[in-house]
Amino acid sequence: MIAEETICEVRVDCDGWAGIEPEALAEYCCRAVRERFAGARRPVSILFTDNAAMASLNAGFRGKDGPTNVLSFPGDDAPGPGEAYLGDIALGLEISRDEAAGRGVSLRDHAAHLLVHGMLHLIGYDHETEADAAAMEAGESAILKRLGVPDPYAGDE
Repeated sequence: MIAEETICEVRVDCDGWAGIEPEALAEYCCRAVRERFAGARRPVSILFTDNAAMASLNAGFRGKDGPTNVLSFPGDDAPGPGEAYLGDIALGLEISRDEAAGRGVSLRDHAAHLLVHGMLHLIGYDHETEADAAAMEAGESAILKRLGVPDPYAGDE
């Protein structure tokens, strides 16, 4: 259970994330999302892991083979001290590192984007339709701008 005053709990279970200071990055991103979206003002649990763990989570919870960059699992909305939390987010190292390299951005900036993306999923955003995707991307871009992270959607048609 996450204490009420906690913004995020972070677990890092592979060494490759150390270079981006995942605990500090998670706190920074969580604070930025909370400042913009009232629905995000509950604690979140974040796992920085590897592709093998992400593949297992992806298969177990989504029925999909292989790793993915980020997964979000909504939390418990039950009222009460220490019970309500926003949810859980997991990030996969190797796939995120490959995506960052392919986009010419740092792993830290890409991880910030994935954290913000994951948090927006937790508060109800999705990208199932073009309109939903546009709204979600606008929210992500605004938060990332505040964090000093380049807009990942700049130049998208």
